Amino acid sequence: MEQFYSAEAYDILTGSESDTLAESDTVTASDVEPLSETSSDGDPSPSTTTSENNWVPANMTSPEVPPFTATPGITVRVEDCEPVSYFSLFMSDDIFEMVVEQTNLFADQYLAANPESYYSRQKMWLPTDVTEIKKFWALTLVMGFVKKPSIRSYWHQNPILATPLFPRVMRRQRYEQILRFLQFNNNLLCPPRKDTLHDRLFKIRPLIKLLSAKFTENYIPDQNICIDESLMKFKGRLIFKQYIPTKRSRYGVKLYKLCESTTGYTWAFRIYEGKDSQLDPPGCPDSIGTNGKIVWDLVYPLFNKGYHLWLDNYYTSIDLFKNLYCFETFACGTVRKNRRGFPQILTRGRKSRGFSSALRQDEVLALRFTDKKDVYMLSTMHNESTVSVSVRGRTENLEKPKCIVDYSKYMGGVDLADQCIQPYLVNRKTRAWYKKIAIYLSQIAVFNSYVLYKKAAIGKPYPFLEFMLEIISKLLLTNAPDTPTLESGDFQRLGGKHFPSRIPPTRCKQSPQKKCRVCHKKGIRKETIYCCPTCPSLPGLCITDCFKIFHTEQHY
Repeated sequence: MEQFYSAEAYDILTGSESDTLAESDTVTASDVEPLSETSSDGDPSPSTTTSENNWVPANMTSPEVPPFTATPGITVRVEDCEPVSYFSLFMSDDIFEMVVEQTNLFADQYLAANPESYYSRQKMWLPTDVTEIKKFWALTLVMGFVKKPSIRSYWHQNPILATPLFPRVMRRQRYEQILRFLQFNNNLLCPPRKDTLHDRLFKIRPLIKLLSAKFTENYIPDQNICIDESLMKFKGRLIFKQYIPTKRSRYGVKLYKLCESTTGYTWAFRIYEGKDSQLDPPGCPDSIGTNGKIVWDLVYPLFNKGYHLWLDNYYTSIDLFKNLYCFETFACGTVRKNRRGFPQILTRGRKSRGFSSALRQDEVLALRFTDKKDVYMLSTMHNESTVSVSVRGRTENLEKPKCIVDYSKYMGGVDLADQCIQPYLVNRKTRAWYKKIAIYLSQIAVFNSYVLYKKAAIGKPYPFLEFMLEIISKLLLTNAPDTPTLESGDFQRLGGKHFPSRIPPTRCKQSPQKKCRVCHKKGIRKETIYCCPTCPSLPGLCITDCFKIFHTEQHY
């Protein structure tokens, strides 16, 4: 049987450190076996031969790393430094126009297919416009940091629960109408499930395409980038819902993100569509496996520019790193010790804290470091050199491999973005998963705009919360015509001329009745045949005192 490791590497790794092993854990030549052709993670069999996979001592050999050639920074010109100007780079009018078009279209389709009573809320639908959708979006973002138990709570008139902004901007019924009909694609064009062209993200695909393009066009990331996953909380029924126990939300929709390491800017993202989804990015070799294809799909537009890519053990593999190296993209990441091709001699035996050993195969460095636990690394940009770091609770410093120190520094870009967004997430329960994803993507756009704002700001920039409040204020301020708000409705109700009228007959009833608005508020169930034809929604009112009370008291 051909020996997997070179004799020199075997002697160094087993001889020089043998005194740290227990007698029963001593490595002998009989313990060293070639790796099997299949791995535990389902990667395809290696295309190279065993002799080509020999590992040798690292000996402080560094791979060739060409310089970084991209020009990072903002790629578009912004006329002023107002927060809303940066937000408009991502959530621009063309996105809101698309939402308006599809929402109005779906409302028309629904009403045509579901004829209902003349007085139903759906039948009271009026087409929306960009101004109103912006107000709707602003109110939805406010719900992220003003937490209440239900949507109706935001329009509550009790002074303890009241939120004056909401009724001043939009009536609750109108907000719920827009939320009911909110759409991002024409459902009639969706291919059936068994069709080969079926897209599980069809309902939100236009928004994904528009935002993805804007994320990449408006900014070029710095040299250090990282890829990791985020989980958007969702507990409803969904075929590609994920359970990740290590995440805060545990259940939800998983997103793969490529972020700038230092700022958390989301440059590219992909939404997980299920294990049976097909992914075939351009130029991607089959040997890197499914997880490698995710990385390739996110990072290939940045090839041949000298980027440093940081990954965790979910993605890291030798085949992936070698292929990325061919395109001048240098990678470093933790690796699972049973990953196909990883030198198993590095995993043998128990080692004391501070132990470090490394092997090299061409441009790939494989390293083991023992701290509280064993850490296994792969890198195409480092050698095995160490740096001195301070350790909490210890007086003396600890020598750590530089690749681990750099990994700790640059791997947190995705977590940085998630931590900033987390306190302001809109976690309203809904069965419509695509609406929740749309709001979540818009909040990523808010954070990306904040990154650009901080880079361009003159003087001290706003904190993130103040930045969001500035955006929301601008979205709410407009002089364009809008559907009647509660504020204008109050003016009409309290100051207009009102005369009672019988509720007009419908196809089903000659003498229809409605609940009295005043009696209902008092907890009295009483129906009436009279209404006020002047007020919005034609409220039912008893002809006696209720009609007078409704048109003279402020809160109704």
